[in-house]
Amino acid sequence: MMASKLLAVSVVMATYNGKPYLAEQLQSVLAQLMPGDELIIVDDGSQDGTPELAEALQSAFVQVVRNPRNLGVLASFESGMLLASREIIFLCDQDDVWLSGKRAAFVKAFENDPGVLVVVSDAELINAVGLVTAPSFMQLRGGFHGGFWTTVVKNRYLGCAMALRRELLAVALPIPPTVPMHDMWLGALASAVGRVYYIPRPLIQYRRHDTNASPARSQGWLRIVRWRIRLLHLLTRRLLTHVTGFHVHGMASSSRKK
Repeated sequence: MMASKLLAVSVVMATYNGKPYLAEQLQSVLAQLMPGDELIIVDDGSQDGTPELAEALQSAFVQVVRNPRNLGVLASFESGMLLASREIIFLCDQDDVWLSGKRAAFVKAFENDPGVLVVVSDAELINAVGLVTAPSFMQLRGGFHGGFWTTVVKNRYLGCAMALRRELLAVALPIPPTVPMHDMWLGALASAVGRVYYIPRPLIQYRRHDTNASPARSQGWLRIVRWRIRLLHLLTRRLLTHVTGFHVHGMASSSRKK
């Protein structure tokens, strides 16, 4: 079965010293890709052989890009999204495992509603050796609530369980370097300018271990409040810029028609 040309997918994976888990993740992703898809791996200066392992696959799906220096998670994902050329862009971590049917379920959600800009699913939590420690990530977060204001208050988006329609990039990029995480930035913007669709079943195993690249759990309340205020300010500025640009473009188009 051929993937539709319109809804072929780009999988963007950010890596950094992730060799111990990478082979399992690559196998789970590549098993679901279809003709016309691509897997873009952006390596952020690994020193453990991570990019070499990916290059050794010699897969027609895989493109490995190495950052000139360590740029961080946000910049790595942004670089990968800019390189992505397909209609649907999956975000992917180096140490998780895709469950069977993930690609198909996400693409179907996008196909069913052209107004959906982000699709997100639930996830199982696994530990370093792959044992399930919790059957539902979203349940631990109090259920999925993906609206703009709820995301500013408490993020329920999980980047590795998300995919986006490429038109969202026109609003979302560049990602401000002071945004806490890329997933909440993308999710909040998608909910403001389009629709978000939630698949209430796990389609990924989300691995939690000591070297995960994510914000520390025990942040002081004052720092959390400052993060949220800064995030709201950045989101508001971006949305105003998007709306203003839209109207200017629209007026210019109308003028040319006269």
